[in-house]
Amino acid sequence: MTFLPSGSRRRLIWAVVAVGLVSSLPATARQTGTETFDILIRNGRVLDGTGTPWYRADIGIRGDRVAAVGSLGGAKATTMVDAHDRFVSPGFIDVHSHAGPGLLTAGLKYGQPVLAQGITTVLVNPDGGGPVDLAGQRASYEKQGIGLNIGLFVPHGSIRQQVMGMSDRDPDASDLAKMVALAGEGMQAGGVGLSSGLYYAPGSYSKTAEVVAMARATAPFGGVYSSHIRDEADYTIGVVAAVDEVIAIAEQAGIVGVVSHMKALGPASWGLSKTLVEHIEAARTRGVQVFADQYAYEASGTGIVGALMPRSAQVGGRDAMMKRIRGELRDDIRRDVKTNIARRGGADTLMISRYQPDPSLEGQRLSDLAAKAGVPPEEYALQLLEKGDASLVSFNMSEPDIELIMRQPWTMTCTDGDLVPLGQGKPHPRAYGAFARKLKRYVRERGTVDLATAIRTMTSMPATVFGLKDRGQIRPGAFADLLIFDLAQVNDAATYQEPHQLAEGFTDILVNGKWLRRDNGFTTTLAGRVVAPDRR
Repeated sequence: MTFLPSGSRRRLIWAVVAVGLVSSLPATARQTGTETFDILIRNGRVLDGTGTPWYRADIGIRGDRVAAVGSLGGAKATTMVDAHDRFVSPGFIDVHSHAGPGLLTAGLKYGQPVLAQGITTVLVNPDGGGPVDLAGQRASYEKQGIGLNIGLFVPHGSIRQQVMGMSDRDPDASDLAKMVALAGEGMQAGGVGLSSGLYYAPGSYSKTAEVVAMARATAPFGGVYSSHIRDEADYTIGVVAAVDEVIAIAEQAGIVGVVSHMKALGPASWGLSKTLVEHIEAARTRGVQVFADQYAYEASGTGIVGALMPRSAQVGGRDAMMKRIRGELRDDIRRDVKTNIARRGGADTLMISRYQPDPSLEGQRLSDLAAKAGVPPEEYALQLLEKGDASLVSFNMSEPDIELIMRQPWTMTCTDGDLVPLGQGKPHPRAYGAFARKLKRYVRERGTVDLATAIRTMTSMPATVFGLKDRGQIRPGAFADLLIFDLAQVNDAATYQEPHQLAEGFTDILVNGKWLRRDNGFTTTLAGRVVAPDRR
């Protein structure tokens, strides 16, 4: 045995300890260098998106990419940023967004209400809606320019309506061939997958086999099937069978399936989240790739037609529906509407969020409005529809279900939110605060999930599920979509009564290496891109 002097022995021990500490960090955090960067972020707590707890590292950016991550003490940069011990994470990816139409307007193309909650990429055309011509949609975004990245779903419902109208029938061989071809064309144009809204007409008129055929057309392109499921409550087949349908479609088509904004809606379904989790776990055990996404609110949001009107009344489109409402079927429809109001917990759980014929009704409960008018809530709902469409916020979920779904390792985060002009209506606050709310309420205050896990559900997991190569992580070679934030300051300021309030705490935001927000101030840079899957 060789004996060392005590001082040498201590130095050797500390050297070994140091090597162990360094080797325990992620590989990207062990870099050193004296390079020159466009942007250098120092003194940050890096949450790299993988679920690894934060670690201290500098981040060097060149052009639109992260060039280095680690101890970059000798590096220089055009722009030096001191994170002041705040968190640095990848930009968030919203896998279920209704911001698409808004981003095509001059006033909203910067996407500031979306960016303010840390979102740098949105996936649009959800619920089976949106343009059939994805190539044209993509060209429109690229010509105008957008502030954040955008991915495009191929919309099942829009394709069905283009081929078959609002008919409640099965497609014949010619119809199905056209729909399958259009799904394939959408994927060739860069679609991220097939979205469906089997709860809504005309998607609700589809049988499972039809959707499987269209989903299968996305498989050669690495497609994903994302569905607003056929029933989130007990309207028709029930929420459990509806989740099973997503599993069956994914399994038969050989692609990834996503249960969109997963929930158990209405008092009769509360507690079923446990069964839903068990069914998804069983599917994953046998090899089916099934995921979910979720917005962390106790209320959902949809149109009054989707929430309350029977699908049989919608066959043939709005004009046909209005003839039925004003004709001899009114009593039958009113009874169905009454049943559907009860399913959602009663008229006092339904708030008018947007009603263009009379904006003064926005923010009021259906129960109160009906009482003032001296008519039953179901009759008042039909009277609203006779003057125009209305949007609802529906308080129908339980906290235990929300938290159980959130804790699952396959649950991603989404908003399901619109992008509308500030002050227009009373939209669901998820449009402004869904990601901030999860971090504030369920990470910081309740500890439902830890911070690194929550960030993973917002970054690397959606990037992996949808094949968005080089996004959702902080590592050399990844796109520089980055956030700097203080968790203690993150706040979802938007409320149900005052929704038009930006999220707080995400003070610095990079999209493709360009500043979209700096020191809490927005820029007018249009750095966003249309993104597509790359599963090589």
